[in-house]
Amino acid sequence: MGKSIIVFDGECNLCNGVIGWLIRLAPHNVFELVPFQSPKGHDILLAQGFPTEELTTVILVDELGYHTHSDGFLRIVEKIPKWRLVANVLAYVPLIIRDTLYNLASKNRVKWFGKSKACFISF
Repeated sequence: MGKSIIVFDGECNLCNGVIGWLIRLAPHNVFELVPFQSPKGHDILLAQGFPTEELTTVILVDELGYHTHSDGFLRIVEKIPKWRLVANVLAYVPLIIRDTLYNLASKNRVKWFGKSKACFISF
Protein backbone atom coordinates (compact mmCIF):
# COMPACT_ATOMS: atom_id res chain seq x y z
CA MET A 1 0.00 0.00 0.00
CA GLY A 2 1.21 3.52 -0.76
CA LYS A 3 -0.15 6.41 1.26
CA SER A 4 -2.16 5.84 4.41
CA ILE A 5 -5.70 7.17 3.99
CA ILE A 6 -7.23 9.41 6.63
CA VAL A 7 -11.01 9.73 6.49
CA PHE A 8 -12.19 12.75 8.48
CA ASP A 9 -15.13 15.14 8.86
CA GLY A 10 -14.43 17.89 6.35
CA GLU A 11 -16.95 20.26 7.94
CA CYS A 12 -15.58 20.02 11.50
CA ASN A 13 -13.31 22.90 12.51
CA LEU A 14 -11.37 20.72 14.96
CA CYS A 15 -10.84 18.06 12.29
CA ASN A 16 -9.75 20.65 9.75
CA GLY A 17 -7.33 22.11 12.29
CA VAL A 18 -5.77 18.70 12.88
CA ILE A 19 -5.57 18.10 9.12
CA GLY A 20 -3.82 21.47 8.70
CA TRP A 21 -1.35 20.43 11.41
CA LEU A 22 -0.72 17.15 9.57
CA ILE A 23 -0.15 18.94 6.27
CA ARG A 24 2.51 21.11 7.92
CA LEU A 25 4.28 18.36 9.89
CA ALA A 26 3.84 15.05 8.11
CA PRO A 27 6.36 13.97 5.50
CA HIS A 28 5.11 14.55 1.96
CA ASN A 29 3.17 11.63 0.46
CA VAL A 30 2.51 9.84 3.77
CA PHE A 31 -1.23 10.55 3.91
CA GLU A 32 -4.11 10.82 1.51
CA LEU A 33 -6.69 13.07 3.14
CA VAL A 34 -10.29 12.13 2.38
CA PRO A 35 -13.31 14.00 3.78
CA PHE A 36 -16.08 11.54 4.55
CA GLN A 37 -18.46 13.82 2.63
CA SER A 38 -16.55 13.12 -0.62
CA PRO A 39 -17.47 10.28 -3.00
CA LYS A 40 -14.29 8.39 -2.04
CA GLY A 41 -14.96 8.92 1.66
CA HIS A 42 -18.52 7.68 1.21
CA ASP A 43 -17.25 4.58 -0.63
CA ILE A 44 -14.74 3.78 2.13
CA LEU A 45 -17.43 4.11 4.80
CA LEU A 46 -19.84 1.90 2.87
CA ALA A 47 -17.21 -0.76 2.20
CA GLN A 48 -16.47 -1.10 5.91
CA GLY A 49 -20.03 -0.79 7.21
CA PHE A 50 -19.62 2.65 8.80
CA PRO A 51 -22.60 5.03 8.80
CA THR A 52 -22.44 7.50 5.91
CA GLU A 53 -24.55 10.33 7.40
CA GLU A 54 -22.14 11.31 10.18
CA LEU A 55 -18.59 10.48 11.15
CA THR A 56 -17.84 10.18 14.87
CA THR A 57 -14.24 9.01 14.56
CA VAL A 58 -11.23 9.56 12.40
CA ILE A 59 -10.48 6.50 10.28
CA LEU A 60 -6.95 5.57 9.27
CA VAL A 61 -6.54 3.00 6.53
CA ASP A 62 -2.99 1.69 6.29
CA GLU A 63 -1.07 -1.49 5.49
CA LEU A 64 -2.42 -3.09 8.69
CA GLY A 65 -6.09 -2.29 8.07
CA TYR A 66 -8.62 0.15 9.52
CA HIS A 67 -7.99 2.03 12.77
CA THR A 68 -10.46 4.27 14.59
CA HIS A 69 -10.82 6.39 17.72
CA SER A 70 -7.70 6.94 19.84
CA ASP A 71 -5.86 4.02 18.22
CA GLY A 72 -6.40 5.57 14.79
CA PHE A 73 -5.26 8.99 15.96
CA LEU A 74 -2.13 7.58 17.64
CA ARG A 75 -1.26 5.58 14.52
CA ILE A 76 -1.55 8.79 12.50
CA VAL A 77 0.70 10.71 14.91
CA GLU A 78 3.16 7.81 14.94
CA LYS A 79 3.73 8.27 11.20
CA ILE A 80 5.15 11.77 11.82
CA PRO A 81 8.81 11.24 12.78
CA LYS A 82 9.03 14.20 15.20
CA TRP A 83 5.89 13.00 17.03
CA ARG A 84 6.52 9.23 17.02
CA LEU A 85 7.82 9.19 20.60
CA VAL A 86 4.76 11.09 21.86
CA ALA A 87 2.46 8.60 20.14
CA ASN A 88 4.38 5.66 21.57
CA VAL A 89 4.23 7.07 25.11
CA LEU A 90 0.50 7.85 24.83
CA ALA A 91 -0.12 4.29 23.63
CA TYR A 92 0.69 3.14 27.19
CA VAL A 93 -2.37 4.98 28.49
CA PRO A 94 -5.09 2.32 28.82
CA LEU A 95 -7.43 2.18 25.83
CA ILE A 96 -10.54 2.77 27.94
CA ILE A 97 -9.10 6.07 29.19
CA ARG A 98 -7.87 7.15 25.74
CA ASP A 99 -11.17 6.30 24.05
CA THR A 100 -13.23 7.94 26.81
CA LEU A 101 -11.35 11.20 26.25
CA TYR A 102 -11.49 10.77 22.47
CA ASN A 103 -15.25 10.15 22.54
CA LEU A 104 -15.83 13.15 24.81
CA ALA A 105 -14.00 15.39 22.32
CA SER A 106 -15.77 13.75 19.37
CA LYS A 107 -19.23 14.31 20.85
CA ASN A 108 -18.51 17.96 21.69
CA ARG A 109 -16.23 18.99 18.80
CA VAL A 110 -18.85 20.99 16.90
CA LYS A 111 -20.12 22.67 20.08
CA TRP A 112 -16.58 23.53 21.17
CA PHE A 113 -14.97 24.38 17.80
CA GLY A 114 -17.82 24.99 15.37
CA LYS A 115 -18.61 23.69 11.93
CA SER A 116 -17.56 24.93 8.50
CA LYS A 117 -19.86 25.03 5.52
CA ALA A 118 -17.16 23.41 3.40
CA CYS A 119 -13.94 21.47 3.75
CA PHE A 120 -10.72 23.28 2.89
CA ILE A 121 -9.55 20.16 1.02
CA SER A 122 -11.26 20.10 -2.34
CA PHE A 123 -12.91 16.87 -3.44
